[in-house]
Amino acid sequence: MIEIRHKNTGEVLLEVDSDTLRYADLRGADLNWVDLWWVDFRNADLRYADLRDACLRHADLRYANLQDADLRDADLRYANLQDADLRYADLRYANLQDADLRYADLRDADLSGANLRRANLWRADLRSANFWGANLEGAIGINLDTSTTKGEAR
Repeated sequence: MIEIRHKNTGEVLLEVDSDTLRYADLRGADLNWVDLWWVDFRNADLRYADLRDACLRHADLRYANLQDADLRDADLRYANLQDADLRYADLRYANLQDADLRYADLRDADLSGANLRRANLWRADLRSANFWGANLEGAIGINLDTSTTKGEAR
């Protein structure tokens, strides 16, 4: 049994009857303000999950489905998001510094104000993603085509 707790109050927000979160079905889960450093979410279904202000630093989210997830202000530093589905995800002001987003699907995602310093975006699908005010300093593999992205990158 895994208990996911609020990072400030310690309140149990969710109990998962498993010894791992790999392949977990967490669709629509309320996980805002959770502290999940180094957690293995590979292949997890997190569609429509509320992960606002969550600490997912160093989390393994390879192949995770985060479509339409709310990740505003989430800490995803050093997270592995290779091949993750982030279509329509809300990543406004998220910290993705040094995150691995190779082959991630970020179509129509909102990354406005996000910190993507030194993030690896090689072969990520960025069509119609919003990078307005995002920090892309030192990002790897990014080639913003203004005909397919909204806003400006800095």
